[in-house]
Amino acid sequence: MIYIYNDYGGTHTTSLAAAYHLKQLPQSERKLTTEEILKVKYFNKLTKKDFGKLIFHGTDEDGNKVYTIGRKRNKYVVPAMKEMILLLQEKFQFDEKIVFSNTSPTVPLSMSFGGFFSRGLKIDFIGVPLLVRGAKQCCDNIYRLVENTKQVGKTPFNENVIILENEMYK
Repeated sequence: MIYIYNDYGGTHTTSLAAAYHLKQLPQSERKLTTEEILKVKYFNKLTKKDFGKLIFHGTDEDGNKVYTIGRKRNKYVVPAMKEMILLLQEKFQFDEKIVFSNTSPTVPLSMSFGGFFSRGLKIDFIGVPLLVRGAKQCCDNIYRLVENTKQVGKTPFNENVIILENEMYK
């Protein structure tokens, strides 16, 4: 199975989700510390050249691969990837289950502004504190989103490619 967490930039909530999924962060709904947030691989590290790239984060305890992708504002990236995967599955007769999980609903306003200042304008002294504040606000929602994503992945479905929009985590 493959899990792909996606959002606008692919460097904040997706990185936190991948870290929770891979048990690199405490597995609870407690608030993360500033140090824990800033140590997360790829958190606030990706740039414009990384948009649209699948970033491999690791393999979970069940042998599943975990990736992230930043899709910008393009709502067609994930549906297009799904169609491509279905085409390849049909042509090459493989049935790997793939779960796309949108982390965008978890993003608080402070994180949006923090990402704009830090990644967009390169003003880290304003952006990073806002990103950390936002991460602390949404970490419990991200944790619950990841737990739900993993549960959906383990549930039998007729489809091999599943897209989770996760609107309930707003």
